[in-house]
Amino acid sequence: MERLETRDLVIRPPAVEDAPRAYELMNDPAVRLWNPTGPCPDLEAAEKWLRAGADWSEGNHATWSAIDRASGLMVGNVSLFAIDTDDLVAKIGYRVHADARGRGVARQMVDAVTRWAFESRDLMRVQLEHSVHNEASCRVAAVTGFVLEGTARSAYAVPDSGDREDCHIHGRLPGDPGL
Repeated sequence: MERLETRDLVIRPPAVEDAPRAYELMNDPAVRLWNPTGPCPDLEAAEKWLRAGADWSEGNHATWSAIDRASGLMVGNVSLFAIDTDDLVAKIGYRVHADARGRGVARQMVDAVTRWAFESRDLMRVQLEHSVHNEASCRVAAVTGFVLEGTARSAYAVPDSGDREDCHIHGRLPGDPGL
């Protein structure tokens, strides 16, 4: 399991000490709208989620907690998932704690993990998908070198509503510029 570092963050595998901040993150209405997890009614559920994220043994995902260097607090979560070792592709998703939004946390997490995917896992493509209404994720994708490749119709199930939305598909290849 890898530890990554950026200007403002230490990006390391999830740990149970992240549970209070993970609980807040998982219950944040904006996170629940754009990148929901399962139910998180208490700290025990947050700890279970963190332990699952830290278990990379199946090889189909790699998940990290992002820790702010200045405060020592968990400010986000980022996962490389749907890792396909035959086609050398994966998807990336992330969540940013409410009090850390607008500070470049998402950009730093996405760029660091994408670089890791290319350099350490020899992947040839990382894909970032988001609802067409999630303008912040579109900006993160663009600034971190993910090219908008198209729109998948009705590809996003809006949590707790039964509605569906279109989804932007962004892709980054090893030679594409990042941050």
